[in-house]
Amino acid sequence: MNRPSAVFAAVTTSCLVAIAIAEELPRRTTQQTIAFPPGYKTVMVIAELDPGQCTGRHTHPGVESAFVLEGKAVAKVDGKPDLNVAAGQPLLFAPGAVHNVCNLSGRPFKALAHYIVDNDKPLASPAP
Repeated sequence: MNRPSAVFAAVTTSCLVAIAIAEELPRRTTQQTIAFPPGYKTVMVIAELDPGQCTGRHTHPGVESAFVLEGKAVAKVDGKPDLNVAAGQPLLFAPGAVHNVCNLSGRPFKALAHYIVDNDKPLASPAP
């Protein structure tokens, strides 16, 4: 690949990541945030994906525990088999686990999620 093409590819990739972050997929509506345990915050959100949407590969600096309220999705975690989930089922992601959740159904996907993260870190960060 020549230099202009490589630069274009890098810029395009950066823009796509920025767009995904700007769109904040999934849509997270914060329900509650508490300062607990000491040095951490626990954040409760309703996370939503429209049909065909994916969160994009990302990580969390702490644990994510979720319960699917509506719809179906596939959770793709690096190094593990895909996990199909539906309403009434739990999801759990270890700190730092690179994952991507995709709504492959024709209906909205909604989950109640809890994050326990260090006070000084963002809730989520994009992964390569």
